[in-house]
Amino acid sequence: MTSAPTGGNSSVKGKTTISDSVVSTIAGIAARETSGVYAMGGGMARTLGSMRDKVSSSEDATRGVKVEVGEKQAAIDLEIVVEYGTPIAEAAGNIRSNVSDTVQSMTGLEVVEANVSVLDVHVPGPDDASKESSPGESRVQ
Repeated sequence: MTSAPTGGNSSVKGKTTISDSVVSTIAGIAARETSGVYAMGGGMARTLGSMRDKVSSSEDATRGVKVEVGEKQAAIDLEIVVEYGTPIAEAAGNIRSNVSDTVQSMTGLEVVEANVSVLDVHVPGPDDASKESSPGESRVQ
């Protein structure tokens, strides 16, 4: 947990404490909102998370997100899966920008690092697209 700089025009003294999990949640949601991001996290965490999502109907916003939070700064590590065809360098830059801006505006913490690890590329398959032909029907003539 960390203390955030006090903002606003309040004359009342006090301390605001923001837990690491709050920063992780904000960063995860901001990353998922970025165009080209298919999923967050990798390997077993993503598999277990997708099973949990089917049961609970709510996605874990912190999956694929690790944070280090100090008194005034935060460093964020993100693991993502991109959609096939997405320019990866551009998507990573957009993720960094969106995550940094969102975390800073909501918490007052300066984001000093936002590291993006691209773990996989999602290639749409038969389960993702609507089936244009019936099973057993040839797609070519």
